[in-house]
Amino acid sequence: MRKIKYIVVALLIGFIQTGLGQQTPASAQTETISITGATAHIGDGTKIDNCTLIFTNGKITALGAGIAPQGKVINASGKHLYPGFIAPGKSLGLIEVNAVRASNDQDEIGAMIPHIRSLIAYNAESKVVESMRPNGVLLGQVTPKGGRISGTSSIVQFDAWNWEDAAVKVDDGIHLNWPSTFRRGRWWMGEPRGYQPNKDYSEQVEEILSFLRNANAYGKGKTTSVNPAFEASRGIFTGSQRLFVYAQDEKQIIDAITALKEAGVQNLVLVGGYHAHRITDFLKKHDIPVLVNYTHTLPDFADDDYDFTYKLPKLLVDGGLLVGLQNADASNFQTRNLPFYAGQVVGQGLEKEKALQLISGNTAKILGIDDLYGTLAVGKSATLFVSEGDALDMRGNQLSNAFIDGRELSLETHQTELWKRYMGKYSQN
Repeated sequence: MRKIKYIVVALLIGFIQTGLGQQTPASAQTETISITGATAHIGDGTKIDNCTLIFTNGKITALGAGIAPQGKVINASGKHLYPGFIAPGKSLGLIEVNAVRASNDQDEIGAMIPHIRSLIAYNAESKVVESMRPNGVLLGQVTPKGGRISGTSSIVQFDAWNWEDAAVKVDDGIHLNWPSTFRRGRWWMGEPRGYQPNKDYSEQVEEILSFLRNANAYGKGKTTSVNPAFEASRGIFTGSQRLFVYAQDEKQIIDAITALKEAGVQNLVLVGGYHAHRITDFLKKHDIPVLVNYTHTLPDFADDDYDFTYKLPKLLVDGGLLVGLQNADASNFQTRNLPFYAGQVVGQGLEKEKALQLISGNTAKILGIDDLYGTLAVGKSATLFVSEGDALDMRGNQLSNAFIDGRELSLETHQTELWKRYMGKYSQN
């Protein structure tokens, strides 16, 4: 009898978990699909009116105006066609509810932990991840947080059974939080309030460089024992991985890029760049792309323009840099608003197709997945969506169809279920 009770309880738990899980991942594409009549926003700064796009076996096979459709036809006349949007540097799938510690797996113990891999902790069943798709955010860089070297990220697509199925690019980069040159005064210790120089800055920088020098030497020499942290760092010296360095002010950025280049790091990406617009020539000289992480927040300093954070992406684009949006100030669930963050940059004077690049083609280049994702082109992945209107405007971004690698997605989420439920309730009144 007791055994039967255990079995019943186990089955109930299974049913509950199944009910709480997201929509069943889509099956592989089995027939050719053509999307006709749409305005296609390519993701490289261009668009095609009255466009036909054809894809087979998950790959785009034809794209342009006046092309005869094949297979199943989706009439998108009057609608808009976009590449899937990409969310970089987020801990999606690593944390479900911020206030529930048991659901938070984005930060591990330790300061220098490049060997911590976010991918194996990624929860493909996350309801937060599921909520990205209805706004066209179909891919993301799952990134650990905290510490000095937070760990190693991977790029995933947002419709999968598990982390193995989700992986698009495994262990793509390591994430480094560069020390701040200034810190807030600890008033409880008698220090003045407000910002003051970080007295430990030089020591903290030397700690990073010492680690990197040792890691580089480890990778070049013959080892008798394995050092997991050094082993995980090999790629940033060979160029197979990117080092994403988080820095904000001018001194931070210049110190970080100069020191890291001298340490042998091959591919650097600046994340943050609050004052990057002041040193665009330096960044161009070193071929450093920028993932901006402040666009919807108040300025940090009293002498900044009141709208500085809103127009920062445009300032960097005008400066000739390769720019994407990361928006670290937004919580995970707010990542679904990524297209609207790009849309507000249009309000600051950036051309709409260039603003689209901030979350599509540019981000794909920065992450190193532009061979398959980020733009609409023959031979690339059919990871795309059809919107009733302008996807950068919350009034127009109403998806009718979405595909990842040619697989047609369900656009149902916990939110749409609740919407239908309560619309039914209030329509009765």
